[in-house]
Amino acid sequence: MPTILEAINNRSSKRAFLPKTLPQDVLESILQAAAQTPSGANMQPWVVYAISNQTLLQNIGDAIIEKMSSGVEHDQFIQYYPVKWSNPYKKRRIETGVGLYNLMEVDRKDTQTRTKMWHDNFRWFGAQNVVFVCTDKNNIDGAAGALIDCGAYMQTLMLAAQEFGVDSCPQGSTTEFGRVVAEVLDLPENLALLYSVVLGYADTDAKINSYQPKRVALEESVVFIN
Repeated sequence: MPTILEAINNRSSKRAFLPKTLPQDVLESILQAAAQTPSGANMQPWVVYAISNQTLLQNIGDAIIEKMSSGVEHDQFIQYYPVKWSNPYKKRRIETGVGLYNLMEVDRKDTQTRTKMWHDNFRWFGAQNVVFVCTDKNNIDGAAGALIDCGAYMQTLMLAAQEFGVDSCPQGSTTEFGRVVAEVLDLPENLALLYSVVLGYADTDAKINSYQPKRVALEESVVFIN
């Protein structure tokens, strides 16, 4: 059983999973732990769809890929990535992408393979369980607290999964096509999709799962005032 620090330090986003569905009791235990996430005024602003229906997941992926293929770059409820990238964040983003493609020996001109790797996001990297997290649109109308709280929910979810030997991958890529997901799921009009988290059992033989982007040194992100 991992300690909390072990779970934090050992977790990494996986991009290749075994075709193995989580037992229902394990999934419920993970979600029950995530439900303990603190939130402002105890709002608990998350509305969660935990999907293991493979036909439905296929339909969601098909709809997103079709939208992308039509030339649409995003169809989202919230702007996930910065509109204006600046350093050091732009530099970190580029280094992360380059590192992944270099590991997989994919040339920058190999658009076919790069597109396939991007589409893998919407094939859930082969995982059988995907958690979609939404919130009421009123919660994010001119306010950001619910977004922060739902982000904390995502972290709790992924760390709780470590308790059961379950791997994960948070997906900002799905955020960018939140409206497409909402349409396929026929979500209530008041809900906005924020993100998804893939849950499953990583394929330990998959080369791509060895990739772990570097974190910056503590002094680059923390100011100590003693």
